[in-house]
Amino acid sequence: MYQLKISNALVCDGTGSPAYHGDVAIQDGKIVAVGTRLAGDAATVIDAKGLVLAPGFIDSHTHFDAQITWDGLATPSLEHGVTTVINGNCSLTMAPVRAEHRAFVGAVFRQIEEMPAAAFDAGMRWNWETFEDYLTSFRDALGINVATLAGHSMLRLWVMGDAARERCASAAEIADMQQLLRQCLHAGAIGMSTSWVDIDHEHRPVPCRLAAPEELDALCAVLGEHGAVMQVVPEFWDPDLLCTRIDILGDLSRRHAITVTFSPLFDSNATPDLVPRALERVRLQVAHGARVVPQMQTRPIDVTFEFDVPTSVFSSRPTWWATILKPAAETLRDFQDPDVRRQLVDEAYNGTHPIAMEVHFPEFVVSRCHLPRNKPLEGRRLKDIAAERGCDPVELMLDLAVEESLQTRFSAVSVGHNNLERIAGPISDPLVQVGSGDGGAHVTRFATYGDTGYLFSRFVRDAAALTLEQAVFKLTGQIADNWGLQDRGRIRPGLAADLVIFDPECIDRGPEIAVEDLPGEGYRYLRRALGVEQVFVNGSAVYSAQQGYTDARSGQLVSGRARRAA
Repeated sequence: MYQLKISNALVCDGTGSPAYHGDVAIQDGKIVAVGTRLAGDAATVIDAKGLVLAPGFIDSHTHFDAQITWDGLATPSLEHGVTTVINGNCSLTMAPVRAEHRAFVGAVFRQIEEMPAAAFDAGMRWNWETFEDYLTSFRDALGINVATLAGHSMLRLWVMGDAARERCASAAEIADMQQLLRQCLHAGAIGMSTSWVDIDHEHRPVPCRLAAPEELDALCAVLGEHGAVMQVVPEFWDPDLLCTRIDILGDLSRRHAITVTFSPLFDSNATPDLVPRALERVRLQVAHGARVVPQMQTRPIDVTFEFDVPTSVFSSRPTWWATILKPAAETLRDFQDPDVRRQLVDEAYNGTHPIAMEVHFPEFVVSRCHLPRNKPLEGRRLKDIAAERGCDPVELMLDLAVEESLQTRFSAVSVGHNNLERIAGPISDPLVQVGSGDGGAHVTRFATYGDTGYLFSRFVRDAAALTLEQAVFKLTGQIADNWGLQDRGRIRPGLAADLVIFDPECIDRGPEIAVEDLPGEGYRYLRRALGVEQVFVNGSAVYSAQQGYTDARSGQLVSGRARRAA
């Protein structure tokens, strides 16, 4: 007798092959039988009622590194059909970190991922230093599967101390980093992440950006020893720089027989030729034997922020960035200073950086006010309110922020990556992986969840750029292959029973709601899912649309070993 049988399902098996009506049987957390009509009884039988049964979705670009230590569900990923998250992207993770560097790492993480200090400090226990002890700290409380990268910046900081922020490494230090990376991989890391663009809380390059080419090459050699993966954040806004970086990644991939994935591949109205040029360069590298995988998110960039916590939407405008990095009292003072205000207004209208050019301040929406007299402004654009009042929209935004002690909430809707016609082709390209969801990041600012539902609603149903089967493959088998997750990503006997039942006619990212679930104090805005009916992790039901989360904690730490090149 089976422990569980899911019957009457439209099975999309994660290979891209045509879906078929059938049953799936589960025993001891594994898929044990698949067929059009399985014989044999089961302790529990679930009638899928013709809905899609697919492998659990894999989210390859997340920042749950801190959240996972107090929230083993990686809320709300499971609600979107995600059963495996990959942490440690962008050179950052919570280990290996020596005790004396916890404050620095926490500050960098909070800055880049926009997590309130009160929530971070309340949630983090910091009862580890090594990568192995970090994984041990949360492995028994997981309701979702977790795979984790080792952050290049953390390797440098562990070996070099504060000098990691100042200089290149010596040959001896590089050798020590290699050995440390080996230890992380032996402990369960699936690879390493690095970055060419990120900055820390003091507006300085994160430590990995100080690495010389020979350092990255040496670390890639270690990844090659283990068949592991490297994730990289390149200069995604500059076509020339991005193509150069793709060439470098192609060379590293060939030399060390590793898969290298970069994120994000970002469509921009300021540089509409960027994605086609980047994909052309990726195709060239792949044709010459490299394994270079671009990651592209499905949803537009919708940014929500208040000024009491720094938000990266202003990182390319130096006066804004310097002002909002200050303590709240100093930010309030600057917002009222005539000289500073003139600089802020000028930068708002005259940004030259490609990212800045996507953000149009007058189009910002006032999405939440605290004072009763300002409540009628909610849902309205700054430019419309300013026109009624005869003032400048940016000046209006500053006045509202001051009036409400920096707690007015603003939204920048569709500030990029929103041209469906231009994105549909790349999303459907076999070389492009769906990713860059950023789950666990920017948790007080904007909801990064819902790439899965958005893929089906916009690119399958609306644009018909992908078939249902191709979209499932994009979220399951393709990611498992790219990251070396050999026991996930397909409905096949012997593989882990990570499964999702969803309605293909209505799956989508749902409404945004405010949830007060951060430790300490603070709330975040989450995208609920539509059309995801039931989710199973290693054979156990962990979530259903009708009953919510169960008490099952069947998640596992997932290790991956990519297939070596021939």
